[in-house]
Formats: sequence, structure tokens, C-alpha cells
Amino acid sequence: MGAKTALLAYADGDVAPVLKAAGEPRAPRTAELVARVFPGRGLVSTEGDVLAESTYPPDGITYAASFTGVDVVCDRRLMFDRPSGLPVHHLEAAQGRRVILHAMHSVSDWLAFAVWEEGRLRRSLSLSPDGGIVENVGDPFPFEAPYWAGDRAMEGYALPFHPLELGNEALRSLFGFLLEGSPSPEDVDADKVTLLGFALTNDGAVHRPRSGR
Repeated sequence: MGAKTALLAYADGDVAPVLKAAGEPRAPRTAELVARVFPGRGLVSTEGDVLAESTYPPDGITYAASFTGVDVVCDRRLMFDRPSGLPVHHLEAAQGRRVILHAMHSVSDWLAFAVWEEGRLRRSLSLSPDGGIVENVGDPFPFEAPYWAGDRAMEGYALPFHPLELGNEALRSLFGFLLEGSPSPEDVDADKVTLLGFALTNDGAVHRPRSGR
């Protein structure tokens, strides 16, 4: 498994239907979104990418898109060992909508995801074979059931299941797409969802795209 994510979404409802129908992201709204998520930082437009290649951006780069009904931000600064501690300004940037955080890293087999609804934390999970279960808050979602029931157990593994297997299933359930495995016809084609790119600066200004981009 080589999947890595650092993904945050603000949604009016289910994410998948919006991403399936997504056209080009709205550039001004997307810039405003990134400015809310990272207040006080300036933005320099840079090259974007498709969602399938954007879930774990290079250091210093933010990929984002604002669609009608869903805002998506990908940035390594959104990876937290305890997702329940998501900074307040990230939650406030949701403006009352559902908040979904998904982070995983294949090198350490680490997974973390969390969901807030109407400003309240509904579910947060963070675990890895080295660190164990760091956080397990709220009732598990239905897609988690076979993992906690032992149906996905791996002999000799330090946890009841492989975090990246659950992470991929969480990605499908919460966002509608997979990074690994065989997609179904109902899944979002993440190669067809475009995200815009930004580099953050410390001057608080929004800069024009670099020449040639």
C-alpha cells in the first residue's frame, strides 16, 4: 500500500455526488477558501492537479477546490495525531457545514479521520501499529463494523486490522473515491476532479499566477 492523504472537506451533504458532477473549480471562491483555512497567509497561484494526485501535496503546496456544495483542501499541515484537536479556525472555516478530515501515511501505516456535524465532533479515530489506538471517539461508522468485528484481522499484526485498509474504505465512504483497489462504477473518478494549486506566503496578499502557469 502506498496511499497518503492530508484531506479536509466542508460539505452541505454527501461529498460523492458533488465530486461526480464537479466541473472546473471556481478560482475566486477557492482562493477565499484557502485564505479561511490558513488565515493571515498570502497565496501564490501555482499549478494544480487532479484529485487522485493531490491528496498528499508537496511540502508548502496546497491543493484546493470550491464546488457548489463541497469545498476540498489538501495540505500536509492538516495531519494531526489527534484529529479531535483540529484547530478552531479550521472548524470555523466550515461556516456551519459538515467537516470531514482524512489523513493517512503508508510509511507508518497511520490512519486518522474525523467528522464534525453542526459543529460537534461525531467521530474521531487515529491509530498506527507503533502508536496503537491514539484516539477513538464517538460511535464507529457502519463501514468500520467488519474491521472492529475481526473480519479483517491480519495474523501477527499489532492492530485488529490494517489501518490503510480501513483508511481506503473510509475514503470511499466519506469522499466517494479510492486511492487503491478496484473502483466500482458508483465511485468518483478522482482523475476527473480538478484542484487548483497554491503556495502560501507570509505577506497576507493574494498574488497573480506565475508566468507560464
